[in-house]
Amino acid sequence: MHTPVMAVEAIEALAVRPDGVYGDVTTGLGGHTRLIAERLTTGLVVACDRDPESLEQARRNAADCADRIRFVETRFSGLSAALHGLGIGKLDGLLADLGTSRYQLTDSERGFSFSADGPLDMRMSRAQTLTAADVVNFTAEKALADLLYRCGQERRGRQIARAIVRARPIRSTRHLAQVVESAARRTGRLHPATKTFMALRLTVNEEQEELDALLEQAPGLVRAGGRLVVISFMSLEDGKVKRAFQGLARGGRVKILTKHVVKPSAGEVESNPASRSARLRVAELL
Repeated sequence: MHTPVMAVEAIEALAVRPDGVYGDVTTGLGGHTRLIAERLTTGLVVACDRDPESLEQARRNAADCADRIRFVETRFSGLSAALHGLGIGKLDGLLADLGTSRYQLTDSERGFSFSADGPLDMRMSRAQTLTAADVVNFTAEKALADLLYRCGQERRGRQIARAIVRARPIRSTRHLAQVVESAARRTGRLHPATKTFMALRLTVNEEQEELDALLEQAPGLVRAGGRLVVISFMSLEDGKVKRAFQGLARGGRVKILTKHVVKPSAGEVESNPASRSARLRVAELL
């Protein structure tokens, strides 16, 4: 069974009521969704994801709680319309885990990882048209270097972009990783291609733009006294969440409940190393 990141902290932060209506807007494989549903009696959890394949797996993983869950395929920018379509006015809490789905990362055909060779895809929904191969093989060198720096915080973006352009066409995830490694030597424990892959994923899926849409909509989707709970994995995302919550607090719309960002316990990091970069922030609507 899939174990969600910071499960105890996230569910505690949501303060789930048995009759409440909650939104898990990044359901993935359904780990957090199931934990919320198990605490409901007459309540409901709206489980949203932009990836129909992940949603199908989540349905199976939470089958015994199906009467308390409504699964919806949508990206963040479509949340308001999705809730309206279900006849839901305000949520009692909203949870967003911004990490990439384990299913997407471990299926080589999805092209998110270089741990196994696969097509340069990286689309969170295969209904999207733009792929990582399109970005890698057809973006001008300077623009490619800029997006590696902007989205991946990759300081070696220029030399990596130059190597990519010279090696075109890039055929697969492993081919790309090899090209990046030839241009940027390993420093520390991260593979040299890690930030490049992250930048491409963010670009293909417009993740920064979608996060902006979530942070803009979320306060209007949750009732007074309800909670906004966001788990991020990159400083780029965590910074956006922190600034959004601070702006809402200055405007008198929320009370920030996490004076300091919450990190996973040492025990969780030991049992699930993928959780080590997780950061949780909570705000309560006023």
